Amino acid sequence: MRRPSEEALPHASRNQPATPRMEKPPLPSDENGSVLTESQSDMALVSADDEGSAGADGQEDDRPAWDSKLQYVLAQVGFSVGLGNVWRFPYLCHQNGGGAFMLLYVMLLLIIGVPLFFMELAAGQSIRQGSIGVWKHISPRLAGIGYSSCMVCFFVALYYNVIIAWSLFYMGNSFQYPLPWEQCPVDMISNQTVKECAASSPTSYFWFRKALDISDSIDQSGEFNPIMTGCLLAAWAIVCLAMIKGIKSSAKVMYFSSVFPYAVLICFLIRGLMLDGAIDGIKYMFYPKVEIWGEVQVWRQAATQVFFALGLGYGSVIAYSSYNPIHNNCHRDAIMVSGINFMTSVLASLVVFVVLGFRAKNIALDCVATNVARMAEMAQTGSSQHWRPLFNMSDPKSVVLQDYRQWYSSYGSLLGSNITDCDLEREMSKGVEGTGLAFIAFTEAMALFPASPFWSTLFFLMLLNLGLSTMFGTMQGILTPLMDNFRVLGRHKTMLTVCSCILGFFIGLLFTQRSGNYFVTMFDDYSATLPLIIVVIFETVSVAWIYGADRFLDDVEVMLHWRPPVVYRYLWKYVCLLGMVGLLAASLLRMVFKRPTYTAWNHTTGSEASLEYPGWALVVLSMLIIVASLPVPIGYLLSFLRGGLNLPVEEGEIQPPRELYSKCSSAEPEPNHHHCTMDQERNRPHSAFLTLAPEHYRLLSQQEDGEEEEDTGV
Repeated sequence: MRRPSEEALPHASRNQPATPRMEKPPLPSDENGSVLTESQSDMALVSADDEGSAGADGQEDDRPAWDSKLQYVLAQVGFSVGLGNVWRFPYLCHQNGGGAFMLLYVMLLLIIGVPLFFMELAAGQSIRQGSIGVWKHISPRLAGIGYSSCMVCFFVALYYNVIIAWSLFYMGNSFQYPLPWEQCPVDMISNQTVKECAASSPTSYFWFRKALDISDSIDQSGEFNPIMTGCLLAAWAIVCLAMIKGIKSSAKVMYFSSVFPYAVLICFLIRGLMLDGAIDGIKYMFYPKVEIWGEVQVWRQAATQVFFALGLGYGSVIAYSSYNPIHNNCHRDAIMVSGINFMTSVLASLVVFVVLGFRAKNIALDCVATNVARMAEMAQTGSSQHWRPLFNMSDPKSVVLQDYRQWYSSYGSLLGSNITDCDLEREMSKGVEGTGLAFIAFTEAMALFPASPFWSTLFFLMLLNLGLSTMFGTMQGILTPLMDNFRVLGRHKTMLTVCSCILGFFIGLLFTQRSGNYFVTMFDDYSATLPLIIVVIFETVSVAWIYGADRFLDDVEVMLHWRPPVVYRYLWKYVCLLGMVGLLAASLLRMVFKRPTYTAWNHTTGSEASLEYPGWALVVLSMLIIVASLPVPIGYLLSFLRGGLNLPVEEGEIQPPRELYSKCSSAEPEPNHHHCTMDQERNRPHSAFLTLAPEHYRLLSQQEDGEEEEDTGV
């Protein structure tokens, strides 16, 4: 990598006259004292040019790059802004104190999220490799961190594409009027409403029975759902076609998939604010409850949301930034992307609660109308004049919700179970998380919209784009590290992409059986959470303590031409690390003291119930956590054995550059011997984050003819 001072160390270019190079320095020795071969020596020097590093074979690197800064920003935003912003953040905000939770989230975002996000961006941009190559570049014993990231990305891609398949299914069914989930179907034999639908709701019945054809528990696997299997195949085909040419093809898709959801959210917000109950929904969401700051569970959920909102640990952030120019301002990118992510969560929360407020108000008013009609029938008997309401029972729809609730609080206990309370807040709290929000609550609200098929199509097209943009980043977190680290895979990018998508589809068939939704929940809750936290802890330890926070800031200063604030040193070394360790401990304790459960659908009662995972399912989810975390210790052990036994490197594996040269002496070199001597502290080797640090360069004497000097390349 070049020094920041272009005047001191200019590189030769096509427009500059060639200047003679100094005599080639002698070949260095390795730690055992043996002289390295010329090819081995070149491998440590080829990355000196910031326009691209050469591969291990000495050939010029043909690493692709983003066409523009906008393309890169859209890719990072598209990956970080996903379905969790739409259906996870609003739920957490609603359940944990509204505005108070939002303040807590912003605080954790600033002191944990942004520093760690900046660290990953800087690491990928400086080393210009995927997650495997980045951590192997620091130390070969840390290569397992990158493999764990790839494993987690693969697990996430398996079930995330199933959600995309669900969105495809619903979008296809939105081209009907009326929408198929507006009314309960009629049994052709008995000519009555289907009992399962009558016991629940039309939207719940369509989701659980028509879309998923779900079983009553995870033990009842059942046969495959052919329609959903076809949707899953279509989802993997879209991902494969969009990524088959690498970032060049996926980035072009990003222009639409990253921008379109914002257009839809703004349209929904404008339309939703015109609906009755919208203001009630916004008030219900943002009403602050500061007392929740004293609950450990709220801090854990806020930190987890920050962690997953930015995509930390996946390796996708590193992969995307590795295609940047070396002097790109990644610090500004970290702050900008984090800010956009948070504002998107706020925008999505406004949309969600505006629509849910409209839905809850309609349900509550229907409840009032039904109860007033019942009271009108009871009043005709004349036996209950003492509780006669203070409103007109002849027109139930004219009764104000607040008047009814005030009357019910005084006389409701005298009426028995036939007359019920119509609580707006109770309706607001139903079905506001995950799939329950998108495929039940939101679809029910859109069925009440004028021109409901249009809004339904728009909504699920938005979910499709949100899912695809995140899916592209997740796949990039798998493919980029493998192509960077293995020559064979790097030479067959198209084949690797196609084979990965085919493998993902066949394993994904697990989620298209009747119990597939329960496996999606299992993978979502356990395959990524703990392994990603472990990965980020190791990343932070590697940069802040093993490599050194000060040295890392030095390298970033060389890369950006200015030094980031020193506060990052303390955040990386103490605040972020302690926060991640605390989050890991809280997650482990929660698993130990509370047996894992899942929400199952009971078709006889038409309702959901919380069930404990059976023994074999506990083994499966434990294996998911172990398999995703195991590469870290295995990578360390294999590297230790290779170093101790001098084992050969696997064929086809690209070894990252190691620091073979020490700092140059400040003394004037001997004539015709312009080279650096080996450091006396060679017995304490350390890796270099940037391929060559500033102190590896020497200034050449001024040329008499005034021509620009040329870097020695050392």
